[in-house]
Amino acid sequence: MKLFPTSKRKNFCLLRKKMEEKRMVGPSRPLIVLFGSSIVQLSYFFNGWGATLTTCYARKADIFLRGYIGWNSRMALEVYKKIFPKEHCWDRHKEIQPSLVILYFGGNDSQDPDFPNSSHVPLHEYVENMRKLAHHIKGLSDKTRLIMLSAPAVNEEQILKTYGDNRGRSNEVGRKYAEAGVKLGQELGVPVINFFEALYGKPGVFWDGMHLTAEGSKILFDKIKDVIKKADWEPTLDWDKMPTEYADIGTDMHLEMMIKETEDETIGITDSDSQELKPQ
Repeated sequence: MKLFPTSKRKNFCLLRKKMEEKRMVGPSRPLIVLFGSSIVQLSYFFNGWGATLTTCYARKADIFLRGYIGWNSRMALEVYKKIFPKEHCWDRHKEIQPSLVILYFGGNDSQDPDFPNSSHVPLHEYVENMRKLAHHIKGLSDKTRLIMLSAPAVNEEQILKTYGDNRGRSNEVGRKYAEAGVKLGQELGVPVINFFEALYGKPGVFWDGMHLTAEGSKILFDKIKDVIKKADWEPTLDWDKMPTEYADIGTDMHLEMMIKETEDETIGITDSDSQELKPQ
């Protein structure tokens, strides 16, 4: 393969930079990416945890949703370099990399391999897949932070009631994947949330036994908030300490009050029965 001389590559990068800046909505803000399966894709449903994070980071950071229902960690490895590319131009590379990635896979990986069209990934492979994802994300830039979520608990009785079968999901197996995920995060020195322990045995946290109600999302949001606010990251990603964009123009008097209310109590429907969706 024939490469352009270095000088020509740099000129091309400068040209591309100018084109990108013309297309871009400015000014640039820190980027936060939510990457995972249905827990991520549906994170804006029922005043979900993704929606709450977006409210908290209003005028402070941009949140990109990269959620894919039904995916496992093996599927994630097919696209992770496209979602988080490193092949950017030298002068733009560090500017466009995310400041924070919240990474979740595990629920589908832990599915029973004998269930029809199962998304099962063996435990040892799941751990290695998550290790590859974590290493790649941490290597995007010196300022890219990572929070990992373990495999979650489920409500087996509610799944059976909703779908007529167990969807190949059980807490016995899910706990093993969760424990392995927590151990991996600790090994990598990455903040990891034990999503299984956060949900296990709690009423009203699922609308179908697997996916989160507003109450379930609030539990997850509170865990994420705790990590962000306790982290010794420079620059900080604590929304209470980040500058508000264009704070010197107009008034922002009601925004902080709205964010505080969102943090303290998720506003909206929290009755799991009233949130039940019809299975497709």
